[in-house]
Amino acid sequence: MDNTDKKILNEIQSHFPISSRPFHELGKRLALPESDVLERIRRLKEDGIIRRIGGNFHSNQLNFTSTLCAARVPKEKIEHFVKTVNHYPGVTHNYLRNHAYNIWFTFIAQDMAYIDDALEEISEKTGIREILNLPAVKTFKIKVDFEV
Repeated sequence: MDNTDKKILNEIQSHFPISSRPFHELGKRLALPESDVLERIRRLKEDGIIRRIGGNFHSNQLNFTSTLCAARVPKEKIEHFVKTVNHYPGVTHNYLRNHAYNIWFTFIAQDMAYIDDALEEISEKTGIREILNLPAVKTFKIKVDFEV
């Protein structure tokens, strides 16, 4: 990763252009051709530096609900469990933690009943019975940028 890649990463975290040609706009900001920006972002994605590019929405303002989930998953079942959880479009994050509850993920859906049903399905498909559903009592939004 060179300095240009780092500049692109810093720019797209919170200042991604909302336009019909966002990579052209990024190129103008960084004095790069659009094709160079696209190629660098493709490479950064292939290398696993960029996981996804997409909007973040305030789910509650869109009348959705969200929750944090934690599961106790034996090492030999982690891969299958994670693949099953990630199949659900409302799962936005999924992390392995060094804790008894070793898999943590967030889930957004139209209502808690949908999430409850999905967690039951996940449990049935994976054999993991201990999945905690921990909806927020109070929400704190903290903006995080990682200066590269």
